[in-house]
Amino acid sequence: MGFNIENADLKKFIVVGDRVLIKPKSPQERTNTGLFLPPGVHEQEKIQSGYVLKVGPGYPIPAINEADEPWKNKSDEVRYVPLQPKEGDLAVYLQSSAYEIEFNREKYVIVPHSAILLLIRDEELFE
Repeated sequence: MGFNIENADLKKFIVVGDRVLIKPKSPQERTNTGLFLPPGVHEQEKIQSGYVLKVGPGYPIPAINEADEPWKNKSDEVRYVPLQPKEGDLAVYLQSSAYEIEFNREKYVIVPHSAILLLIRDEELFE
């Protein structure tokens, strides 16, 4: 079961925290021997893959206010530990941790950073 979003623009999506928005890769319709697979077979697989579209800011780090050092600049601005995925990466993730949404009749998944098992980055694509 997924969540349906209509009348919005993908550019307006803001991914929060340690989450990643992924466009799942279209699954293979045949096995290596040529047998056709029904659509439900792919949804039962434990591991899926897809392309990273948006990445959240990361894990928040609390602001440290030291009373013993008043000369230091104090900032209430939240800082983040950045995440590894970048837009365009191919991510291999655990299906059980993914949250499915539907936007403009296409399926997307929101995956926590901890559910991503592997990233494949091809730097030559962006040069």
